[in-house]
This record gives sequence, C-alpha cells and structure tokens, in this order.
Amino acid sequence: MSTGRRPRLLPWTTEDGKRCLLSTDDEDGFMSRLADNFEAVQLAMGADTLTEASKVLDDPMSTHAEVRYTLLRLTECLTDALRIAESRGLRLSVPESEVGEEDDEAADSPEQPAEASP
Repeated sequence: MSTGRRPRLLPWTTEDGKRCLLSTDDEDGFMSRLADNFEAVQLAMGADTLTEASKVLDDPMSTHAEVRYTLLRLTECLTDALRIAESRGLRLSVPESEVGEEDDEAADSPEQPAEASP
C-alpha cells in the first residue's frame, strides 16, 4: 500500500558517505523515532558548538589550531543541520495533484528507498 510518500532522508550516512533513506508509512515507528532523536542531538550539539566557536573567535589570542578545529566542528554541524533541513523539507505535505507526478518522477529516479543511495 503506497501513500505517495517519499523515503525519509535519515540524519546519518553510511560508512562510505552515502545517504541513508527510510521507506515507511509509520512516522512513529522505531526508526523514525530514532532519527528524530538523532536530529535533536545533532541540533543541540550544533548550538553548543556555535557557542564555543564564538568564544574562540572573540579571543584574539586563539591559536591557529584552535580556530581550525573550531571551523572543522562548525562545518560538521552545518552539514548535519542542512541534511536535517533537507529531510524535513522533503517530508512536508505534498498536494494531492502532485502525488501522481511524484510517482512518475520516482520511477525515473536512481534512488532506492530501502537502501543507501549516493
């Protein structure tokens, strides 16, 4: 039974960096709840990292290594936040008139909902 839903982009990747997708109609299922919790942790860590980054950047005595480490962490957090935003955007309600069009597009798409895809 298909509801016309797109697979959910999960907030983690495979070991080789490929996207992970979840195909489910159960938004309250175990994997969906796990992904929701994972997203919440990632966003909280991003907020904490931003607070610490502000301290490093406000200190004119911060070393090159401290600034570089801070930038690396901020890059990781921004990557996580953008993946979460994309995932949530893809899960927004789709008007009924577009559901059939999505099914046509999905048939042409190389992504496989039950597996990791690039």
